[in-house]
Amino acid sequence: MQELNMEEMRLQRTLRRIRHKVVVMSGKGGVGKSTFAVNLAAGLALAGKRVGLIDVDVHGPSVPRLLGLHNARVTIEKDYIEPVRWSGNLSVMSLGFLLPDMEQAVVWRGPVKMGFIRQLLSDVVWGDLDYLIADCPPGTGDEPLSVMQLLGPEAKGLIVTTPQAVAIDDVRRSISFCRDLGNPVLGLVENMSGIACSQCGHLEELFGKGGGEDLAQEMEIPFLGAVPLDPQVVRSGDKGLVFVQAKPDSAAANVVMNVVREVLALSDNDSTDTPEVTGSVKVAVTMAGGELCRHAGYCEHVLLAEADVSQGTISNQQTVPAPEDSTTLPAWLTEHGVNVLITGGLAAGMDKQLQSAGITCVTGIPDCPPEEAVQDWLKGKLTA
Repeated sequence: MQELNMEEMRLQRTLRRIRHKVVVMSGKGGVGKSTFAVNLAAGLALAGKRVGLIDVDVHGPSVPRLLGLHNARVTIEKDYIEPVRWSGNLSVMSLGFLLPDMEQAVVWRGPVKMGFIRQLLSDVVWGDLDYLIADCPPGTGDEPLSVMQLLGPEAKGLIVTTPQAVAIDDVRRSISFCRDLGNPVLGLVENMSGIACSQCGHLEELFGKGGGEDLAQEMEIPFLGAVPLDPQVVRSGDKGLVFVQAKPDSAAANVVMNVVREVLALSDNDSTDTPEVTGSVKVAVTMAGGELCRHAGYCEHVLLAEADVSQGTISNQQTVPAPEDSTTLPAWLTEHGVNVLITGGLAAGMDKQLQSAGITCVTGIPDCPPEEAVQDWLKGKLTA
């Protein structure tokens, strides 16, 4: 029972640090859902948001290949798992990173899938995220059910379909699935909506047209756009290139970026209760191996620096050994007069101790030199 409570505490700790949760799903397979999820996450990251992409398709994890990360491996420590970085502000986690080879079949029943998805959320060091994008396998089975139940009622479904009736029938069930669970539907995207001839430009409606928009009207949910089928998109995915970055002027990329703007509207009214820091302050940065440490509990040294927020200047930098017992870090920082702590992540409960001590925590920071982290914080590039 105590172990279960600890798992729940770790899960809730993770969820508290995620502002928006979007679950990309479809009742029909083969509609390009993973390709869309990858480009949505990349588009949000390119817009400057801190994004996590979680691939919960345990039987066919395709996200690593779509991002060109199929040879990447995660770092697993005793108490946490490091996600794979696609960019400075996009972290990715998939079962594909853990398999010894891509030909290995995964034969798991529902409870095992649920436990694995819980581990992806609770044990992975995601840090502070503006958006978590979850890519689900097709259907309304174990994986999407587990994700929605773990993320909670504020998680929003984003439905992907193709125009033909055989897909629409299955996708309709995905919308009902979200409503039955009490989760809002962010909107619907019609993928593979026609293909333009590379020679004459004629638009050929391979799978019909307008089915997705008709379904959105019928189910009274927003229609987010129709993404055309583009051979360049297929080739980009095979090469591990994100087409919103590799082919930003393509028609498909333009539609996806319109959806990105719709999703960004979720944070238009975000408010923060982060205390304002002004004047002269002392900043601490946790370090390991000479770089910013992704978890404060494993830091080896601490960079201490005097910073003038109004002038944007840094002085009196020094690197000192971190306390041997990580649980004493809040008291140690207080003794050294620290006002701001910059780190990758914190143990459960430590953030409250630091707040009680009047120390502002800037977390979820990507790997970078400690001095650069202080400079970026002074420039307003890091968010507490």
